[in-house]
Amino acid sequence: MNILVFVKQVPDTETRIQLKDGSVDTSAVKWVANPYDEFAIEEALRIRERLGQGKVTVVSLGPDRVKEAIKYALSLGADEGVHVKGDGVALWDPLAVATVLAGAAKKAGFDLILTGKQGVDHDWSQAGIILAELLDLPHVSVVVSLEVNPESKRGKAKREVEGGAEVVEFSLPAVITAQKGLNEPRYASLKGIMAVKKKVIPEWTLADLGVDPAAVSESAASVRFVEFSLPPPREKGRILEGEPVETARELVRILREEAKVL
Repeated sequence: MNILVFVKQVPDTETRIQLKDGSVDTSAVKWVANPYDEFAIEEALRIRERLGQGKVTVVSLGPDRVKEAIKYALSLGADEGVHVKGDGVALWDPLAVATVLAGAAKKAGFDLILTGKQGVDHDWSQAGIILAELLDLPHVSVVVSLEVNPESKRGKAKREVEGGAEVVEFSLPAVITAQKGLNEPRYASLKGIMAVKKKVIPEWTLADLGVDPAAVSESAASVRFVEFSLPPPREKGRILEGEPVETARELVRILREEAKVL
């Protein structure tokens, strides 16, 4: 079973975002594999291990730095990694990204596609679903439990919905987007880290994928950013001192007269 995992590289969630010249300054950003994609990687590895066969291929779209995300997946146990060059692609636009990924999927071949439910940078939660539509495949999003049977070409997934969960049966191939709770991602082993040094990561261009650069360019993006601004600084907290009865009265007065919440 050939499992294709799309992995995005995103800023570390602990990164302090700074603005420069009206846009996000990425010069000091620490880049990591998207946390939700880690669940997708782990699930792909578990499926291969349960079946005792198959191949897990990790694909990442973007500049040269995304190779680090690919190497991370390889150190966990993925079999192959592919870097899709993102030169000129509107990487913030889910339609443009899904269009390129669809071309990569067709070139790589697959029985199942896994990716995270969203990137923690833009939080669109759209690329995986658009990808499925472009490939004319069934998809299940925000999945927290997954079963696949390559012999019957059927699968079953439990997905989160508001107020509960639902179980969905689908045919293979399909696109699955992973939610937190699907599994507990493993750590890279020393053996895996050392093995990455021997891995060759091929590079694919838009021409290799048969994708028209103009269709996924920044000028053709369906999403545009108008303005960036940081949230206003939080006001300094206040500490009420004194006897409990007095501080309780003062707190109520502040909430009623100043905060206007009572």
